[in-house]
Amino acid sequence: MASWAEFEKDRPDFAAAGRALLYQFGVGLGFLATVRRDGGPRVHPMCPVIHEGGMYAFIVPGPKQADLHRDGRYALHSFPCPDNEDAFYCTGQASAEEDAGLRQALAGIFVAERGDVGVPLPEPAHHLFRFGVERCLLTRTTGHGDFAPRHTTWQAPAA
Repeated sequence: MASWAEFEKDRPDFAAAGRALLYQFGVGLGFLATVRRDGGPRVHPMCPVIHEGGMYAFIVPGPKQADLHRDGRYALHSFPCPDNEDAFYCTGQASAEEDAGLRQALAGIFVAERGDVGVPLPEPAHHLFRFGVERCLLTRTTGHGDFAPRHTTWQAPAA
């Protein structure tokens, strides 16, 4: 498992492309898949925040938050692009982040990114998670219907 910083150090081009796809609409947006108690998948949109070498998210109370506390395995996929079928996907392990200073900094970034819509600070019940990165896939296309998409993969080095 690697941090976003380790991924970025190993493959800066790949990490920059992934970040650009996750932030293509000006704020971090992706679809987060977690593992339900029965082992099945659960997918919902969420807002990742990439900051100082880490990838984080505030997760509201509910089944997804419970999934991550119970079994931190996740998959994250970028939102669809309007002009092509480019995509970024990563998998790994999420863990609860308890650092109060980091939480405060990330909450400020989260609110600032959404300044035009006036979102409030995340509430204490919105748990902060750090997302470790194990594998990534970047897909590049020439537009919708590209029959020869280019796929690039990355896997964290074995510990």
